[in-house]
Amino acid sequence: MPRAGRSGLLRTAALLAAVLLIAAEGPSSVARAAPATPRPPEATAAVYGTINLSLDRDFLANLSVPSIAPGSTTSLHYALADPRAMGGTLTKVRLTFQVYAFNGYPGDASALLPVANAPVLSNATGSGASVTMALASLARGAPAVGSVGVAASANTPAGTFAIRTALSFNLGATAYLLESRGWFSAATWASATETPNGSATLNLSALGVSGVIAESAVLVIASDWGWALGALLAGAFVLLAAGAWVYSRRGPDSRSGAG
Repeated sequence: MPRAGRSGLLRTAALLAAVLLIAAEGPSSVARAAPATPRPPEATAAVYGTINLSLDRDFLANLSVPSIAPGSTTSLHYALADPRAMGGTLTKVRLTFQVYAFNGYPGDASALLPVANAPVLSNATGSGASVTMALASLARGAPAVGSVGVAASANTPAGTFAIRTALSFNLGATAYLLESRGWFSAATWASATETPNGSATLNLSALGVSGVIAESAVLVIASDWGWALGALLAGAFVLLAAGAWVYSRRGPDSRSGAG
């Protein structure tokens, strides 16, 4: 089989295996399995306006990043838009990507960063584990499409590196902050997304944000076949954001802090 065809089949098989693994564990199990991460101080020190939950997923979309080999580079692509039904232009827009956790292959061991020789993100203003894109304004119906560079050193370990996202902006005098699952500890996420009787909910006040958006991950591979094996073992971690997203979508539409 040609190399391109074999690669496509491997990617499809790995994705299906990961989806099945998440389905078997259940979204709440995937959410609780996430590593604990500290909350940024600015998010706990302020009260933010809340967004209609049905719109959260439309602010940041088309997140995609190809797999990467040690010593090479790729790009994380995104589309940033304002899907609100209300009027007004968003100002002081800041979109942040941050590499925050690692799931290695072989061994399937998870760890929070810092991890030696982790991939480096870059844009026009800087590079490192975290980069931020700043826009003076974003009008509804005028999406901003862009990309962030992702570079792996020759010594970057094989495995999946999770990339969390944060989006902040002002609408009039009100500040908003949306963050992905990776910014919250397992305990904080569990308490905000599950009621005492076990039902799904989404309490934005408990999370201290305006809404929850998607995150991404980059897979570092040593070879075509290594990619397939690593993805099959680390699939649940690769799609952590997807599992959390499905879980949060089960909550009712609301503009209040509690789902």
